[in-house]
Amino acid sequence: MSSPHDPTHDPLLESHPDTPRPYALFEAFGVECEYMIVDAATLDVRPIADKLLLEAATLPGAEPHFEDGSAVPTEVGLGPVSWSNELCAHVIELKTSAPAPSLDHVADSFQDSIALANAMLAPMGCALLPTGMHPWMNPDREMTLWPHGFNHVYAAFDRIFNCKGHGWCNLQSTHLNLPFQGDDEFARLHAAIRALLPIMPTLAASSPFIDGAASRSLDNRMAVYARNARAIASVAGDVIPEPVWSRADYQRVILDRIAADLAPHDPEGILESEWCNSRGCIARFSRSAIEIRVLDVQECPMADLAILRLITAVLRSLTDKRGPHQPALRALPSSRLRAILDLTIDGADTAIISDANYLAALGLPPSPTPALRLWQALAERAGASFDQATREILDVLFREGSLATRIRRRLGDRTDRRALQSLYADLARSLASGKLFRA
Repeated sequence: MSSPHDPTHDPLLESHPDTPRPYALFEAFGVECEYMIVDAATLDVRPIADKLLLEAATLPGAEPHFEDGSAVPTEVGLGPVSWSNELCAHVIELKTSAPAPSLDHVADSFQDSIALANAMLAPMGCALLPTGMHPWMNPDREMTLWPHGFNHVYAAFDRIFNCKGHGWCNLQSTHLNLPFQGDDEFARLHAAIRALLPIMPTLAASSPFIDGAASRSLDNRMAVYARNARAIASVAGDVIPEPVWSRADYQRVILDRIAADLAPHDPEGILESEWCNSRGCIARFSRSAIEIRVLDVQECPMADLAILRLITAVLRSLTDKRGPHQPALRALPSSRLRAILDLTIDGADTAIISDANYLAALGLPPSPTPALRLWQALAERAGASFDQATREILDVLFREGSLATRIRRRLGDRTDRRALQSLYADLARSLASGKLFRA
């Protein structure tokens, strides 16, 4: 995530006219993908999201949304996909305009929006770039805070947290929003997501470079995300959310603590605890949904949606109240889950999961398991079935590894700027064409 969670940017905020709110488990889906705007020739970041949104607002049928009387929209609805600003002016977010009854057509709609955005950016000498982090952006020098509507909130975050760090202004993610009805469904969904968070970077890591160099981590976005709010530790907590299973307990244990810790730094009361919460998944009780935040954006929407389908299939099995999983999942301590998350932040698909209690809680044999094989086993145990396109994408992922691993393998020992520019130009073409990046 590259910005505080603006409540106007909620893909499950609106109800489908034929379905009463709140939605039940897996009855609707909200998807958000963030992309960098870069110079088409150099691939350096360009802070022109406002120009893109202004032009999008003039398109036939566009529905622009303005904040604080600004002349620049913070969001433009374009049919099934809406475009939004983020904290930094070089990032654009695409999101489902309304709750999607399934994930079936989301990738196609997002790909259409990417083609449209690239066509509009081309005369400006710019294009969209995927992956979880820009590989050589210097945030101290290149960060431009969004200067238009809702800026007072971004300015408050910048004053408190200094948003020039990578963990605020150089990270692009995919968010999956899943609804729930009441405390029982919240508890089952929260327990299942909380247990899977530590192994999600296995699938989604796409940020192996930072400051123009490789680091120990394949998921540098998550490495910096995990410490981006350290000025007020309760905002992100331990990334893995606390084991709470009701709205009242979530409010008391998490949100009230964030509010109390923010208060001395925010005397005007600009920031609200529910959308300042930056854990790896956050409960949004105002719209009865949980948002998953630990996924790096992939090379194209088709890849993002294949990963989301896999995660959703496993979550369905783990939330089944007739199944055996829930008591064991709720007993998992945050410290154990965080230790596994640290493994996958560093190693992604190369990590080995050896925590016997964790594996047992997921219903798997307690022997050390490669992280990718763990996902395969969970999908098999869930009886997951996918369409052919999704199967083909997951086959590439399981054979060749995460996007971060494929990027590293393609580059080999060549990590100079010229090599990085050539490779990331290929990634920009993958995004534009909607095709997978292969090692």
